[in-house]
Amino acid sequence: MSSNTTNITLSHGNGSANFTAWFSRAFEAYVTKRSRTGQIQALEALSDADLAKLGVRRDQIVQYVFRDVYWS
Repeated sequence: MSSNTTNITLSHGNGSANFTAWFSRAFEAYVTKRSRTGQIQALEALSDADLAKLGVRRDQIVQYVFRDVYWS
């Protein structure tokens, strides 16, 4: 048998403010992701030789663009 304990604080205050804060964070994440689409497309348009100069293989383009977010 296992037992899980969580420390979740439920706010019964202003639900509208909580939703607004959540939506703002989600929208900011969406805009940030969208802004990187152009970077990915630009790198995909490069030749393999140009990518090699950057030290990136074609299958690593997404990881390279998002390296500050996921792979630090």
